[in-house]
Amino acid sequence: MPFCCTVARATLIIATLFAGPFVTGPAAAAPYQVETLTSGLDRPWSVAELSDGHLLITEKGGRLLILDSAGEVTPVLGMPPIFDANQGGLLEVVLHPQFDSNDMIYVSYAGGDDKGNRTTVARGFLRNNRIEDLEAILEVAPNKEGSFHYGGKMVFLPDGTLIVSVGEGFSYREQAQNLSWELGKLLRVNADGSVPVDNPFPNEAPRVYSYGHRNPQGLIFDAGSQRILMHEHGPKGGDELNVIEAGKNYGWPAITYGVDYSGAVISPFTEADGMEQPMTYWVPSIGPSGLAIYRGDDFPGWEGDLLLGSLINGEIRRLQLDGNTVIDDSPVFPEVTGRVRDVRVLKDGSIVALTDEGNVFHISS
Repeated sequence: MPFCCTVARATLIIATLFAGPFVTGPAAAAPYQVETLTSGLDRPWSVAELSDGHLLITEKGGRLLILDSAGEVTPVLGMPPIFDANQGGLLEVVLHPQFDSNDMIYVSYAGGDDKGNRTTVARGFLRNNRIEDLEAILEVAPNKEGSFHYGGKMVFLPDGTLIVSVGEGFSYREQAQNLSWELGKLLRVNADGSVPVDNPFPNEAPRVYSYGHRNPQGLIFDAGSQRILMHEHGPKGGDELNVIEAGKNYGWPAITYGVDYSGAVISPFTEADGMEQPMTYWVPSIGPSGLAIYRGDDFPGWEGDLLLGSLINGEIRRLQLDGNTVIDDSPVFPEVTGRVRDVRVLKDGSIVALTDEGNVFHISS
């Protein structure tokens, strides 16, 4: 398995179900080990697995890194200027579905400055530890001030189109319900940034796929159920996990299970006609970040379950699903500590997690 001989190792073996507090949630009896692949990174935000098993990691300050199986970190040259302030910075990295033949990667980031900035997506070719021919293919409109709530998650759908999550900019929350603004939306574009002809609002909002979102920081396509799953931060309480459908309104800020940070009421309503309800929500907030669906052999009892990070609780959580119902929500892998920023399932069935404190953890059976 990749990383089994990593220099930076902090391994704990969980032997049986009777290991007391080290085993949490159903079907967690399989032995596993947790390794620290590297530490000391600058606010790592997103991770993607390359075809050779090496990892691409973004740092919020603007660096894109390659982490190899020996624990060595190599910076990738050719990155664009990044607006690094508060929640702005370098965000997601994803591979083109045909990366093995075309070398293309996509990065999302905050572009601009404190007077005018936006969630931006660029693509280029990863060759010889450098991005070549980098071009911006999506810039969210209009520009905003402030440096909060960018979203920035990306996922390719089976038809080759790209979904991009966009936060509502914090100070612009009412615009999440306004289709003429792209804040607080999921956007859908073709791989080159052009607009698909079958988006739900072709005239009013050509790139908008769904709306009424706050700050979505978990986004996946589940091939097994053919559905898009997304979680987003609530204010004080009201984090949500949603099944996303084209053209649907997910309510923010007209309906919410949270209140403002001051305790003030944002909306007296938790549901309304024409607005979707979440699969589950969290009160108090857990600060969900990163989202993966488990497919693999290391934890066979978890097939089809969700894994996500919690920034507030400092843990990985496992959500067991029955259709659109969450039947169990439990913390797992207590050896992974810190503000868990991203969680991914690797091709061999093992799991990798990043924390804001700069650590990269690898979990395998």
